[in-house]
Amino acid sequence: MENVEELRAKLVILTQEHRDLDSAIAALIKSASYDQLQVQRLKKRKLHLKDMITKLEDLLYPDIIA
Repeated sequence: MENVEELRAKLVILTQEHRDLDSAIAALIKSASYDQLQVQRLKKRKLHLKDMITKLEDLLYPDIIA
């Protein structure tokens, strides 16, 4: 299993990529003519990143019920 520092580094990278995609999608939609298929692909990638981020967060910060 990967160590905690590697997981945290991955989490930071994925979170930044997620934010970048959000900005790219917003900019693309604001443009006069945009490709709906491209927007859908970016949104799908963004959702995949969110799932990966959630899995990493679950590994790093497990829910412990007292």
